[in-house]
Amino acid sequence: MVYKIVKYGDPVLEEVCESVTVSEFGTPALKQLVADMFETMYAAKGVGLAAPQIGIKKRLTVIDPSAGDEKNERIVLINPEILHKEGKLNEEEGCLSIPGFREPVQRARVTRVKAQDENGEWFELTGEDLLSRAIQHENDHLDGVLFIHRLSPLKRDMIRRKIRKLQKAGEWD
Repeated sequence: MVYKIVKYGDPVLEEVCESVTVSEFGTPALKQLVADMFETMYAAKGVGLAAPQIGIKKRLTVIDPSAGDEKNERIVLINPEILHKEGKLNEEEGCLSIPGFREPVQRARVTRVKAQDENGEWFELTGEDLLSRAIQHENDHLDGVLFIHRLSPLKRDMIRRKIRKLQKAGEWD
């Protein structure tokens, strides 16, 4: 099932998410949610999607740096914790919840994360470049942080004003 992606302005995007609980791991409901999140992300042509972007306040993200081209690139991060970051990368970033806006954002070039899989098993993963950026971006969503929060106040206000104009024109649902 393809979910509707929540857009900037919805309070769920700026709230801290709850952990996925022990009783949820391995359930058909969690496995279906993960499958639906990948389907939603691919339909929107994204490389990452966090649960709050579909209105669910859970610490769950899906990432595929290949955007669906490689099946073995699919990554599920549940209750992720960033363990280490190094280096700097300043590249353009966008967000499925803020469509049409892209700005350079500085992120770590390498990120090491600890997370659980759909069955609750802990694992560690190191991502570089695009994967590192996606891990950090999606993890931010779980803490209620959007990429525009990482921009200068001037850039952030310009984007907010443009979004308000789109909302008034009925072009931002």
